[in-house]
Amino acid sequence: MTELDDNRHAGHAGHAALVRVLRDEGRRVLATLIRTVGDWQVAEDAVADAVERALATWPRTGVPEQPRAWLIVTARRCAVDRLRREHRRAEKEASAVELLLPPEDRDADTIDDDLLRLVFTCCHPALEPAAQVALALRTLCGLTTEEVARALLVGEATMSKRITRTKQKIARAAIPYRVPAAHELPDRLLAVAATVYFLFNEGYSATSGDVPLRAELATEAVRLARLVHDLLPDEPTAIGLLALLLLQHSRRDARVDAEGRPVLLADQDRDRWHHDEVVEAVALVGRGLRRCPDRPDPYVVQAAIAACHALAPSTEATDWDAVVSWYDVLLTVRDGPVERLNRAVAIGERDGPAAGLAAVDVVEGLDHYAPWLAARAVLLSRLGRTGEADVAFGLAIDAESNAARRDDLRRRRRRPGVT
Repeated sequence: MTELDDNRHAGHAGHAALVRVLRDEGRRVLATLIRTVGDWQVAEDAVADAVERALATWPRTGVPEQPRAWLIVTARRCAVDRLRREHRRAEKEASAVELLLPPEDRDADTIDDDLLRLVFTCCHPALEPAAQVALALRTLCGLTTEEVARALLVGEATMSKRITRTKQKIARAAIPYRVPAAHELPDRLLAVAATVYFLFNEGYSATSGDVPLRAELATEAVRLARLVHDLLPDEPTAIGLLALLLLQHSRRDARVDAEGRPVLLADQDRDRWHHDEVVEAVALVGRGLRRCPDRPDPYVVQAAIAACHALAPSTEATDWDAVVSWYDVLLTVRDGPVERLNRAVAIGERDGPAAGLAAVDVVEGLDHYAPWLAARAVLLSRLGRTGEADVAFGLAIDAESNAARRDDLRRRRRRPGVT
């Protein structure tokens, strides 16, 4: 590789890192601006302007020590400019001037609280459940409209209209941008939990880009789950959500190798797991189960499954009977195709690849879902059905939207029988 090639590679890597910083910080900046401006669209436009200026400025000047503070100040000024240009009401323009206050004049924790407020705003019961999830994914997870549409299995144009209508409804109904009163919390808990769960999933397994996970995003979701648990410490859903996220996130340091490639659970160095988080989470699982003896909460059950993996000294020593049994319980309270796929994979571990493949093949509704296609490919490979496995790997690669996982599937495709 020539020096020019090295410089180009370094430049591309630097730009990618810069984009990741802006993507992760931008959602917090947006949450703050929505609260202070009171207009979702103006806030989004102002943050977009600030990001554009950062992309033009930071490659020359370097990333600031506090990139979020830089973005907040710049976005505030952009918002003021927009409000003045659009000749908004005099009182709105006056309040907008307050946005020019430097970020250090406000408690830093306010930014974090803003994100929680945004979760609760997205999950207001006046909004349709599908709209709540769509808006949260678009705003909190930073997914594009196309990615949100793909996640929720609707067309991009339909999704774009849905998100726009939801923002308009928030404005028309004057839905308050705040953490609701205590008596309002239970009505929003399921939607809030789902939003935080989606946010974590995007960090735990990135849907796009060239890295398999976004640890900072997952960490943020864990922080939000703690806040929700603090608000509702006796609710099984809040307990189970925090336990589940802690157990999954405890493996973060072992899930990617030195070259940035995903590491499967069976190959992970379990000494690198955060065992203090496992201990905390297992205690939460026990408390959550005691809180819902008659009808287990879905998050508590999923946390119990994750605990089976976390407490096993190795993949071979995992109690697969217990894992499958917990999946059977989960299907009584949340019966979906992804849950059925995960159960089928567990059956493959307990009863062998033939039984696993039979269970995977009867799961409906996931024909274009990359994990379902990858599971089939792995099981076919383990059965020695090389030709079929090769075709299945090809379909999984085509369906996978994350570059790191595509590369991992290509490597496994070239090594038949390696799972």
